[in-house]
Amino acid sequence: MSATFDDFLKLDIRVGQITRAEPFPEARKPAIKLWIDFGAELGEKRSSAQITKYYEPQDLVGKQVLAVVNFPPRQIGPVKSEVLVLGVPDKEGGVVLIGPDLAVPLGGRLH
Repeated sequence: MSATFDDFLKLDIRVGQITRAEPFPEARKPAIKLWIDFGAELGEKRSSAQITKYYEPQDLVGKQVLAVVNFPPRQIGPVKSEVLVLGVPDKEGGVVLIGPDLAVPLGGRLH
């Protein structure tokens, strides 16, 4: 299936900084609850991510990540996930988060 450049432009992918992270024991698959600050325009959003192979909640605070911010919210157990945090799988399927190499202003849009 092909995508067009216009399809890409429909996705609003922004950089945010994790301000809080907690274990998510209620999730069906191991996950971490995240609170992510996207700056003044979007504010703080919540999400959950299946990233427990490489990340501990306390090590995530302060990390910048990329997330799709214009999907409708999804209820995942007791958590209302407002954004989709982006990552890629390693050889065994563990998720590695995607973020900028250098610190950038919060809320910056991927282009």
